[in-house]
Amino acid sequence: MIRPLFAEALGSFFLFATVVGSGIMAESLAGGNVAVALIGNTLATGAMLFVLMTMLGPISGAHFNPAVTLVFALRREVGAVMALAYVAVQLGGGIIGVWTAHLMFDLPILQWSDTMRTGTGQWAGEAVATFGLVLTILATLEARRDWVPVSVALYIAAGYWFTSSTSFANPAITAARSLSDTFAGIAPGDVAGFVLAQFAGALAAIGAARLLRQPGDAHA
Repeated sequence: MIRPLFAEALGSFFLFATVVGSGIMAESLAGGNVAVALIGNTLATGAMLFVLMTMLGPISGAHFNPAVTLVFALRREVGAVMALAYVAVQLGGGIIGVWTAHLMFDLPILQWSDTMRTGTGQWAGEAVATFGLVLTILATLEARRDWVPVSVALYIAAGYWFTSSTSFANPAITAARSLSDTFAGIAPGDVAGFVLAQFAGALAAIGAARLLRQPGDAHA
């Protein structure tokens, strides 16, 4: 169990550090232009996702996301104990990544976000973002397994722009971003609504993937 758990922790560390760190850097360089800051945040996150999934996918599956882990547990590709361990290291590694981003930019390490992200539109954005992410993973695994890192990186890059919530699509990163009062932050009180929407979107994607699957495929 050590290798996949370490891979999940390491991947979550770098992914979460990238989301928060690139947000800090982008905001500091954009001169108040939020669109330019979001472009910088998008490019860094998409690039890091591709690298991490290519590097760590063969070891752990490169979930870095409790919603993705839940889906694979429901498909019986990950056992219950391992799934819980995955979620624990995703959250732990990710929070350390957020704190490390603060350290690198000389910010207070311990923070709470004041950025409000709530309401029907935001929740719908998270449900759609997570639905699309999980469907991208499952459908690409069936069509061209070696293209999963590219597909996920491109999907998240697009999701930053076409969803109202800027596509968190990850319960662990949502919780971790509540600990950062920076460009990528979310107020702690708004985390629960995002997480519920994310899990709803992930579960819906399982059904959609089944409809797309050819008769006789595995996991039908």
